[in-house]
Amino acid sequence: MALGRAWSVAVSGVDGHVVEIEADIGGGLPAVKMVGLPDTALQESRDRVRAAVSNSGGKWPDSKVVLALSPATLPKVGSVYDVALACAVLNAADVVPLESMSTTALIGELALDGRVRPVRGVLPAVLTAKKHGWSRIVVPVGTMTEAALVDGIDVYGAATLRELVLWLQGDGPLERPDPTAAPSRETRGDLAEVVGQREARRAIEVAAAGAHHLMLTGPPGVGKTMLAQRLPGILPELTDAHALEVTAIHSVAGLLSPDRPLVTEPPFIAPHHTASVTALIGGGSGTAKPGAVSRAHRGILFLDEVAEMGPKTLEALRTPLEDGEVRIARRDGVARYPARFQLILAANPCPCAPARDADCTCAPTARRRYLGKLSGPLLDRVDLRVRMQSVATSALMGETGESTDDVRARVAEARAAAADRWGEFGWATNAEVPGPALRQRFRLPGDALKPVEWALRKGAITARGADRALRVAWTLCDLDGATSPDEVHVAAALDFRDRGAA
Repeated sequence: MALGRAWSVAVSGVDGHVVEIEADIGGGLPAVKMVGLPDTALQESRDRVRAAVSNSGGKWPDSKVVLALSPATLPKVGSVYDVALACAVLNAADVVPLESMSTTALIGELALDGRVRPVRGVLPAVLTAKKHGWSRIVVPVGTMTEAALVDGIDVYGAATLRELVLWLQGDGPLERPDPTAAPSRETRGDLAEVVGQREARRAIEVAAAGAHHLMLTGPPGVGKTMLAQRLPGILPELTDAHALEVTAIHSVAGLLSPDRPLVTEPPFIAPHHTASVTALIGGGSGTAKPGAVSRAHRGILFLDEVAEMGPKTLEALRTPLEDGEVRIARRDGVARYPARFQLILAANPCPCAPARDADCTCAPTARRRYLGKLSGPLLDRVDLRVRMQSVATSALMGETGESTDDVRARVAEARAAAADRWGEFGWATNAEVPGPALRQRFRLPGDALKPVEWALRKGAITARGADRALRVAWTLCDLDGATSPDEVHVAAALDFRDRGAA
């Protein structure tokens, strides 16, 4: 009887767990048995691993092989364990030494000929290995640039199982990642291309400066989608910590490319209006996959034609908007994905949506029903609402507005002011500041709060709406270069909540 060991990493959501793999070669008829809650893909790895070892010049044991994955109560999903399974068997057969395995985590899927194929979730797996004290990790060559984003752990790339075995035996090298240059900023449309719409352009700037949610309503062709698509261009690049967060989610979703392994810009995710709850929030069979809200983490989730979406789909947004994460329970456990995104909504005012309201042919009940899919609790979480109008000919043919570069500079200054003010408390933008902190620790003078108090007495806003108006007031203050919001800033913030009314 011989016993071998190897180590790999299981990824659930963006969290990881180190998995110990034991291989026992004992008496009995030739067979391979796997224990430790493997899913179907992992059960099939028995044949992949056996063929890969044989086709790489090794010899598979002619007796019973038991493979155990620990912790036994943790569901194991996917083909990420193939390389570690093969090395555990080879260690039990005294082909590779345990000394070289005890400090190395192994990740990768095996082809039948012994090639090591890329897998999803390499970045969170490497982060987990580093967190648990591993000094080096072997990943597929195609994911080396992604794995190399993590400092403090040695990353090696294996192209074939034979190459990896020789390296573990001390007889050959493995590839190491080359330093990669920071990717250039993606080319996007310029804000100067949007003519007219002064209020909507101002709302886009305020939304970018404070990371506020925004809703644009208006007839087709007035520039709602055009404005939303130019919002990423005026946002600052992600910080190093946020870039790793976003990249880890995109790694699990399989969206990274070798030429751009690190997501440095706020993502812009725009699902179709027919998207399901699962597509928007995340899910699927087995382990839940990240949805649009998580892929938009630290970026923008743009829902165009939002009034065409189903009420159930829209209501699913309420919890992520409040919590900044989604927790999806499935058969194989609970997956947690961050989802702190900036929500941008765009909708026509009614089904017929003529250029002029006077030409509308919809019945009053049809108009109410059309935007009625957006419930009060959901709209209460939207900080800025703007009703856009058709552009006059003089504005359409007139001079262009400010460019993206000019607006981005003001947004950067406003965000820097907010970061200096809230940084010691762990908040980066005004939208992240909790309501109790605004009302108690950073309470504004009585004169500045008069518009909010009046609106609360009249029942025009809820308590949540009051908190959100105060956050917008702080953003308006930062854009103006002031130290504290005054009554004008608070009144303007409340006005932004009313401009979307039909």
